[in-house]
Amino acid sequence: MSESEKTQVTSISQARTLEEIANFWDTHSLADYWDQTREVEFEVRAKRRRRITIDPDLYARVEAQACERGILPETLVNLWLAERLQEREKAECSPGQGAT
Repeated sequence: MSESEKTQVTSISQARTLEEIANFWDTHSLADYWDQTREVEFEVRAKRRRRITIDPDLYARVEAQACERGILPETLVNLWLAERLQEREKAECSPGQGAT
């Protein structure tokens, strides 16, 4: 990034950094600046998500656990699955360990 790009001022907020832009929009409404906006096109490259069905009773238990931790059920399930897979991968790579 060139020096001029680093110090470029945004047209509406007159901000020079992402933090300044965030602070501006935390305290201002886009509705007040709508006439100063312009239409743009951009491409979003999001990773495709996969869905897995879960038994409703099991989901209720996961949801309760997630609520206790202050996170979304999806986040908790991803954490638990990552932990379990890591445990299994370690067990499979350990010499002298049998399959679990």
